[in-house]
Amino acid sequence: MSTSAPPSSTAPLADRRMPNFFIVGHAKSGTTALYEMLRRHPQVFMPEYKGGAGKEPWYFSRDNPNPQRSGARDISFTGRRAITEEEYLSLFAGARPGQLRGEGSSSYLWSRTAAARIAAARPDARIIAVIREPASFLRSLHLQLLQNRHESVYDFKEAVELDDSRRENRHIPSNSYWPAALIYSDRVRYVEQLRRYHEHFPAEQVLVLIYDDFREDNEATVRRVLRFLDVEELPVEPLTANPTIAPRAGVEAWRRKLRRGEDPVWRAIRDAGKALTTRGIREKFFYPLVPRALYTQPPPPDEEFMAELRRRFKPEVVALSDYLQRDLVALWGYDEIT
Repeated sequence: MSTSAPPSSTAPLADRRMPNFFIVGHAKSGTTALYEMLRRHPQVFMPEYKGGAGKEPWYFSRDNPNPQRSGARDISFTGRRAITEEEYLSLFAGARPGQLRGEGSSSYLWSRTAAARIAAARPDARIIAVIREPASFLRSLHLQLLQNRHESVYDFKEAVELDDSRRENRHIPSNSYWPAALIYSDRVRYVEQLRRYHEHFPAEQVLVLIYDDFREDNEATVRRVLRFLDVEELPVEPLTANPTIAPRAGVEAWRRKLRRGEDPVWRAIRDAGKALTTRGIREKFFYPLVPRALYTQPPPPDEEFMAELRRRFKPEVVALSDYLQRDLVALWGYDEIT
């Protein structure tokens, strides 16, 4: 079996072990909760999260322009090397006969090539897209990128205002494995993103969900997804996952220096800690405290800047309302924006 990049749009039908369905919604839009709820269904198999290799393999979205590098190691794929086709298919080896196989990668909606590659590999696949109000999505995304250490600009407004320079590959943090992911305004070109899927899949194979519906009624939304996937509508337990948090800027800087041993003092502290404790002790007592020390509840949004973003993205919301034949302008409060 080939270990090259995903098949092109002209490739023949690939291995039948390919997933039957894909969650292609953005990060911070309820996709993790949907993934967790679906994988509890006995007729559905979704791989467990394993450091980026399970829930979000990103297999069909390798079109990463200008990937950052760390020495000779290409980190253009979620911080590690790109997986081969056989490695990707092995994620679904645990599926039982008759189970639907699915995966969800948050890059698939904004990738310019994922839709065509998925269609080439699995033309009968079902696509589940999740859409969220642009301004709130981008604010949550910014916090997520800070948490993942792929964004270094802590001020949301300042980060968004770097869009133009980042299109020219400037002001890219050294830890950012995917520079294009930091161009915030490009992430909410929803009509363009959905059209790519509708160009490659018939309408009955594409389900577009609105984040507000999912958040208001998990159970009803998941029942709709189960009908779309043509599996039994079993009771589902509502849940939330991947809550939005904010990194503590000063503490995060200390943690980074400690982990990297960037100077003799921090290196000595790190080495002393390792010498005085065992890995078991660190895993049991120290590591559980790290998230509490590094992260806190996000600060209140800058309402003036959020209103500015909504004015900027109102044409996109109007276009999306027309495209989906649903009044998202009123749902998201854009009818009050002039």
